[in-house]
Amino acid sequence: MSVNDNASVRRSALIVIDVQESFRHMPFWSESDLPDFRAALLRLDAGCRQRGVPVVHIFHVGQAGPFTEASGYVRALQWLPGSPAACFFKHAHNAFSDTGLDLWLRRRGIDHLIVAGIRTEQCCETTTRVGCDIGYAIDFVSEATLTFPMTHPASGRIYSAEEIKAHSELVLAGRFARVVSVDDCLAGLGDDNA
Repeated sequence: MSVNDNASVRRSALIVIDVQESFRHMPFWSESDLPDFRAALLRLDAGCRQRGVPVVHIFHVGQAGPFTEASGYVRALQWLPGSPAACFFKHAHNAFSDTGLDLWLRRRGIDHLIVAGIRTEQCCETTTRVGCDIGYAIDFVSEATLTFPMTHPASGRIYSAEEIKAHSELVLAGRFARVVSVDDCLAGLGDDNA
């Protein structure tokens, strides 16, 4: 199946990546784009649940700082709706390596993933690339992802969150995913999971 196929029969799942308290305790955390991200993700989550699409939460566990389990911050941001269909903890930049996610999805006949979360160019993009490579059709809902400005280590140039998101869209679109808005994603779901 090509990344642009709009299959008539498919089962979908929303994969919400790393929308966790840990990020609020990182030095780069900024709330400037948070309101738009939160609104988009909440609309996507609600629309998926209304259509019977399971929502899966992924949380990153690291070896230091606020991403360690001991920190107490490896938990959903307060505003993220609870009661996911499943929850997985990852130690890599993608949601598949050693998490059990792939097996959970395949046992349910899910072949289409909707990717959202934090950070756009890191765990969201990496999960999209790996997911495509192992056979899933993917909708990358860029407006329901969040990232932060970054400084190039050699040039010192600061890339804005908007530039980073645009780059992720550029390299994913048509190769690894359909890059879609919340509205387009939900419109494409119909009653796939009914």
